[in-house]
Amino acid sequence: MKEIKNDAGLMSLALRLVVGWTYFSAFWRRTILVDKLDPETAGYIGEKFNHFLPNALGIKPIIQYLVENPDLLWYNMVAFTIIEGIVGLFIMFGLFTRLMSIGVFGLAMGILLGSGWIGTTCLDEWQIGVLGIATGFVLYLTGSGKYSLDYYFMKNNFAFTKKNWFSWLGSGDLKMKAKRYSKFVLIGSFFILGMTLMTNQVFHGGLWGTLHNKSVKPKLELTNGSLEQNSISFDVFRTEGVDVYGSWVIKIELIDETGNTVVDFNQEELSSLNASNISNDYIAKVKPGKHSLIVPLGAKATVQLEDSKLKGLEAGKYTLRITDISGVFWEHVIQKR
Repeated sequence: MKEIKNDAGLMSLALRLVVGWTYFSAFWRRTILVDKLDPETAGYIGEKFNHFLPNALGIKPIIQYLVENPDLLWYNMVAFTIIEGIVGLFIMFGLFTRLMSIGVFGLAMGILLGSGWIGTTCLDEWQIGVLGIATGFVLYLTGSGKYSLDYYFMKNNFAFTKKNWFSWLGSGDLKMKAKRYSKFVLIGSFFILGMTLMTNQVFHGGLWGTLHNKSVKPKLELTNGSLEQNSISFDVFRTEGVDVYGSWVIKIELIDETGNTVVDFNQEELSSLNASNISNDYIAKVKPGKHSLIVPLGAKATVQLEDSKLKGLEAGKYTLRITDISGVFWEHVIQKR
């Protein structure tokens, strides 16, 4: 019986095909199945990117800059989608496998740092990110085996496969001493484990302390409240909650120091607000819905409400209270001078 050679590149075939499809399918979904690159349509990928903003790790300033500049964001979303398509397709075909594995590593790192905190049940995005990083590293070590274009080119002695760079960017044996190779594997593996443990703790408290999941229920941050003439204005920023649903605000109240409600805006009034009452900062927009004021994840806006009861209010402290349809409410103290 002929002995089977232990070919790591061949054994990684299933991993290559599945991981390759996960990245190529992103390109396929956004360009072929549904147009998710059109800023004017529902499901625009740029709005999804905006959802990452509130709790991104390390890359938050980049995300904020892009969502504040819609044209630049669109170019980046197109480029990102094309890169995902190329990386996924090339990985599946085993073409320049090691170079594409670096792409897998980088894309997964972006997912991890940007959206590793999102996931209502199984820490979805965090798992995708850390497993993608580990997969990219493993594919770099193995390269592609028999069923790949790299193997076809090497078998047929294409000239570029004889170049030193091909073993580092394509497939085949890495030109590295055994002792250095083992250290490379060890250091890379422990770096990835470190990233896994660190992000698990930062995003979810997975190592010590209290477990938390910022995707379970909405949270609104209220700032810059002011009372002028017959109007009240404030900034609202949705920082937590499920990314696929908004926070449905059904009541906004202004309460004085004695606990009396000075003025309140009900859900019918909030659902009929004019666009001029809301000034959005990002791609994800605070907007009136059919039955409430909708605040998507990552949306930040200045809201101005008018009522004649606000005119001539005495100086003092007032509490702005915003109530979600779930019954949860958030408060912000406004000092009128």
